[in-house]
Amino acid sequence: MPAPSSIPRRAVLTTALAGAATLAAPALVRAQAASSHVVVVGGGFGGATAARYLRQFAAEVRVTLVEPEQRFFTCPFSNLYLAGLRSWESIGHGYEGLRKAGIEVVHARADAVDASARTLRLSNGQTLPWDRLVLSPGVDMRWNALEGYDEAATQRAPHAWKAGAQTQLLLQQMQAMRDGGTFVMTIPDNPFRCPPGPYERAAMVAHYFKQHKPRSKILLLDAKDNFSKKALFMQGWKALYGDMIEWVGFADDGLVTRVDARALEVETNFGARHKADVLNVIPPQKAGLIAERAGVTDGSGWVPIHAETFESRAVKGIYVLGDATLAAPMPKSGFAANTQGKMAAAAIASELTQRPLPQAVYANTCYSLVGTDYGISVAGVYRAANGRLIEVPDSGGVSAMDVSTSFRAAEAHHGAAWYAAISADIWDR
Repeated sequence: MPAPSSIPRRAVLTTALAGAATLAAPALVRAQAASSHVVVVGGGFGGATAARYLRQFAAEVRVTLVEPEQRFFTCPFSNLYLAGLRSWESIGHGYEGLRKAGIEVVHARADAVDASARTLRLSNGQTLPWDRLVLSPGVDMRWNALEGYDEAATQRAPHAWKAGAQTQLLLQQMQAMRDGGTFVMTIPDNPFRCPPGPYERAAMVAHYFKQHKPRSKILLLDAKDNFSKKALFMQGWKALYGDMIEWVGFADDGLVTRVDARALEVETNFGARHKADVLNVIPPQKAGLIAERAGVTDGSGWVPIHAETFESRAVKGIYVLGDATLAAPMPKSGFAANTQGKMAAAAIASELTQRPLPQAVYANTCYSLVGTDYGISVAGVYRAANGRLIEVPDSGGVSAMDVSTSFRAAEAHHGAAWYAAISADIWDR
């Protein structure tokens, strides 16, 4: 079986390069493009990719990237930090490579969008005019969607679903926990950022406990009965950690409805109460706030997009990428955002240089680590059809069950190679 990323990655890169080849424009069109300004909000997998590839596809277009942080810490591989398998700095990326590519990088928060005037107001007082606006704002938490869980509660019961101080706090709590304690994680219903993420986190927490606190237990309370790579995760949990991890789905009263962060206790739909020594609450989510302020979200809290370009369905000229979007069957993943960023960049470059729109093809690969040398994966290729996204038949799938230890070790190696490659593609070159 080839590495699951090989087919999707080739498909997307081929499409992107084919799109780039159509963008050679005559002098008048180039002059018009040179006066155009594209502003990209968000320096993560989607936004930084879109900025970089806009420079590649239409070098004459001015591109400004707006990102409040000096370094971007990735959610992918942050679970490995909890396990002690990655340093914090190893998942951090700066923006010098993008500056070298000719992109203006402004470290400020995007506060308001005026779609009529086509301006973006920043937290530093600056106002940026734009001809096209790309939003890649990630997710925000739906505070109080779980009774008792608000932003203040995160200091006792961290979500750690944005890589940063919350992730570091969760590790500190794990380190301080007594051996024989209980780590409780609550998992929301779909959609949410990184569908396999909670289950990889359970494995990485178990890896840490096996080394340092072997009498401890992990309880997963899940709002659903099925999840990404379920059979593979459960097989890996059992093989590596025995009975340390207990998963409780919706049918068995896994839906958490109330959180008491002070008492480190949760209550489920049928009234059961679970006490934790460390409580990791992953709440329901929505698109990042700037998407709502730009008027591109719908009643779901997410952003409907045109599948061919990832332009907003609500506001022309605004493109939205990554976790903030309604892009099923594509999952909310870093690789998905990366391929969406390339396609949106090609679409915007095509518009500004008056060339045909390239065919829309997208991909996803998601590797999950269950143990040091135990990797599993899921992959898929997607295309636009009648304004919607569909999965290309037989384009991907999940890792096989019941394979050799060498196969699982190879997948773990592929996952590390994927992270290095995509980091270089976006930030580190």
